[in-house]
Amino acid sequence: MPTTAPAAPAQPAAPPIPSPLIGRLAVAAVMLGIFVIVTTEILPIGLLTAIGDSFTLSDGAAGLMMTMPGVLAALSAPLVTMATARIDRRLMLCVFLFLLALANFLAAAAPGYWLMLLSRALVGLTIGGFWSIGAGLAERLVPPASVSRATAVIFSAVPLGSVLGVPAGTLIGEVAGWRTACVVMGALTAGVLALLLLVLPPLPPVRATRPSVLRGVLRSIHTRCALLLTFLIVPAHFGTYTYVTPFLQQVTRAGDGHVTAFLLVYGVAGILGNFLGGARVATYPRTVFGLAAGLIAAATLLLPVFGRSDAGAVVLLIVWGVAYGAVPVASQTWFAKAAPTAPEAASVLFTASFQATFSLGALVGGIALDRTSPATVMLLGGCTAALTVVVTVAHFARRVTWPTGARTMR
Repeated sequence: MPTTAPAAPAQPAAPPIPSPLIGRLAVAAVMLGIFVIVTTEILPIGLLTAIGDSFTLSDGAAGLMMTMPGVLAALSAPLVTMATARIDRRLMLCVFLFLLALANFLAAAAPGYWLMLLSRALVGLTIGGFWSIGAGLAERLVPPASVSRATAVIFSAVPLGSVLGVPAGTLIGEVAGWRTACVVMGALTAGVLALLLLVLPPLPPVRATRPSVLRGVLRSIHTRCALLLTFLIVPAHFGTYTYVTPFLQQVTRAGDGHVTAFLLVYGVAGILGNFLGGARVATYPRTVFGLAAGLIAAATLLLPVFGRSDAGAVVLLIVWGVAYGAVPVASQTWFAKAAPTAPEAASVLFTASFQATFSLGALVGGIALDRTSPATVMLLGGCTAALTVVVTVAHFARRVTWPTGARTMR
């Protein structure tokens, strides 16, 4: 089944960058682009209460800042991929980072919550567009032998956003106010945009994903299972992690400085989980996914009991961080292996489903928080993560044959 169509007749793929140094700089620039996107997207987690207080909002209502980008990203991922199929990818990446810088500056100046939500809508548009284009660029920036390593570098931006971006932004917000944190993120994004303009080569489009390809990929049982797993594990995580700051403040009774330290510990654990999961997920996607979901379930279910002390909260956050660090790479790998002949379509579905369920988790978690308590939110998320384990085991028990072109996996 054909997966792509030529963007222009006889248009060859762009040659790799001749200089290894320029290639590495280009990969680093794309990685930094994803880093500022991830950091901007999840920064409100650390500043949720402060931003909510500024606009006289509850923590649950302020959680809309997490919901808005996910909804827009889910919609923009497939639409942008198809609508901009014939536009230079370098230009599109720069346009999206410009929108991200603008979003941060608008948030910093927002006189009311409506403008804050508008800025978050721009963040969502950037996420869907930049991820769909940038995630698969490694093969066009470095020689074939270096593609796997370059891809790993690009995706390392996800845990780095948690370990560096959110704690640093939270610290700036505590010291100088959340608006200052947004200004800093805007300036950092502008710097990354300048780097992209300097080091990225022209990237003329060479393929265009058709709607028929997306429909074909969706017919696969493996893709449908990947969607179900994403629908469970991502809301389980973000429905709880979005409100981890209120939990630490109200249940653990941690001060602002301790909350920042706890988020930093979680981020470091996430980097470890990313590399541990990435080392095995290509061969054992079900095992990695099931184990990660099980650990997330255990950590969130135990937090209301053992998270009342600093020591208990730290230990469980480490377990949680290691587990979730493996989830994005496990989810993306499952989508890719489910459709080995349509990698771009698989990437679009991964991005769209991940962001849609991310926003769903933040929304449901916020509603539950306003009506119950942070401890109850953790319990609900833990039960949902446990369902993910059940689905993973069921997929393994059915002994479904993986599609032709995918490596033997467990």
